[in-house]
Amino acid sequence: MQPDGNPITPAGMAALRARYDHLLGTERPAIVEIVSWAAGNGDRSENGDYLYGRKRMREIDRELNFLAKRMKAARVIDPARQPDKTRVLFGATVEIADEDDARLVLTLVGDDEQDATARRIGWSAPLARALRGAKVGDLRKVRLPGGEKEWEVMAISYPAGD
Repeated sequence: MQPDGNPITPAGMAALRARYDHLLGTERPAIVEIVSWAAGNGDRSENGDYLYGRKRMREIDRELNFLAKRMKAARVIDPARQPDKTRVLFGATVEIADEDDARLVLTLVGDDEQDATARRIGWSAPLARALRGAKVGDLRKVRLPGGEKEWEVMAISYPAGD
C-alpha cells in the first residue's frame, strides 16, 4: 500500500495537533492580551509592544492557517499496520549501504515530520522515492545534487503494533 496525498504517521499528526493547540490556546491569547494592553496606552505608531504584538499575531495566524490545511490534507497511516513488511513502504526503517559499504539507517515519514538530524526523511524526498517498494538485497539508484549514487537495501523494519 503506497500512500498518496499527504501521508503522516500517528505521531506526526499528534505533533502537528499539539503545535496547533499550543499556538491557539497559549501563544495567541497571550499576544492578544499584550496588544490590548498596549493599545490602551495611547499613541500606537511608536508603541513597540503594540507593533511587535500585531506582527507576531499575524505570524501566529499564518502558521495556524498552514497547520490547519496540512492536518486537513493529511492521511494518517500507522506504519505498524503495513500489510507487506518485506518491502519498503511508508513508515519503514531501512538500513542501506553504498558501494563503499557506508551504512545509513533512515525512517520514511511524512513530509511534515521529516527531520534530517533524526534520520527521518520525507516520503517525497528523492531517496525515499527510490526506496519505495524495495526488498532486502535490492539495489536502487538515486540521483542527488552531488551525482548519482547506488544503495543496497540491507534491512527493513517497522514499529511493533498495538
